[in-house]
Amino acid sequence: MYDIILFDVDGVFLSEERCFDASALSVWELLNAPQFLSLAAEYTTKPDENMIRRIRQEVFQNDQVLDWMKSRGINSNWDMVFLTFSAQLLLLLKELYPDHKEKVQDFLQQPVTEASLQDLKQWGGSKLQSFTPSFSSLISLYADREQIAKHELLVYFNDLAERWFGIPVSQFSRNSSLWELGYSVYQEWYLGDKLYQEIEGKEVRCSGKEGFLHQEIPITEPEKIRSALNQLAERGITLGIGTGRSLLETEVPLKALGLYSHFAESRIATASDVIAAEEAYPDHAPLGKPEPFTYILGYLGRSATAEECLSLTLPIPDGKKVLIVGDSVADYLAARKMGCDFAATLTGLTGQAARSKFEELKADYILNDVTELTEIF
Repeated sequence: MYDIILFDVDGVFLSEERCFDASALSVWELLNAPQFLSLAAEYTTKPDENMIRRIRQEVFQNDQVLDWMKSRGINSNWDMVFLTFSAQLLLLLKELYPDHKEKVQDFLQQPVTEASLQDLKQWGGSKLQSFTPSFSSLISLYADREQIAKHELLVYFNDLAERWFGIPVSQFSRNSSLWELGYSVYQEWYLGDKLYQEIEGKEVRCSGKEGFLHQEIPITEPEKIRSALNQLAERGITLGIGTGRSLLETEVPLKALGLYSHFAESRIATASDVIAAEEAYPDHAPLGKPEPFTYILGYLGRSATAEECLSLTLPIPDGKKVLIVGDSVADYLAARKMGCDFAATLTGLTGQAARSKFEELKADYILNDVTELTEIF
């Protein structure tokens, strides 16, 4: 029936909760930490669970903002941080514009960095200190572009800034220093101080972050997942991964749960591969889901070059021999671009509420969780 099954990780094997917590904390830090905008006096690198819950509830508006982004194909936590913080930065600049027109325009003509945010903090003065973030406004900023595609969604704030401030703007883009800034803050929260320094080769800005990588939560009992994967492998099916996580963030928790060895290493494609391909072929960026690059690499195998993945004719001729398993619309869109069947798991952000969406999209299978995959056979 299927020769290859390629799995997403978040929402399929691992709960996305800790990744979303790290995303919310990243946005909160960019707005409130002394090394950035210092909008609020409250900042710590050691928030307790109650504080984390409160911050996430505020930043993502009881996850309504998260659901809005995911339903439009935003599958990367780095992109979520970028969009959520960018919206607040734009709203802040809009408030400052009447009194600081030239300063705002100059700010938007330069890369947005830690140093430029510090500078903004100085000339923004009392108006900056009185600014109150409006996290629910992110959705309303797209009011006239409700059907916007993911690749347009990630650069839309450039157009909005040009309309608001009367100058061409390119800082709100996927390959910008602003995106890189959000990426680095997220990595600090998710990896923790020690691993961040080891992996990224940089010093942390404020020490004390323990990291969430070793606090991952499996979707269901690991033994049940292992049993299901064993049954699939016994049928001669090759198992692989196509995930928006980096390689390290995929290896560590899946090895801890005893799952990693069930996948063919040559079929494991991650965000690390996406970033490398985007650096080598910037004209093709972004390559994260719903672009099918990770699944194409998992399908061809890791011996394939980025060029071979990018030049592969889609849909693939043997698409019906490949099943893609994921929890998001982005996974579904990637599968359809490849001409592959798709199994949706109802263990993502919205849980069972996602069933109607996947029914509307005509997913080939809808599973309560990944262990039901064996029932297909």
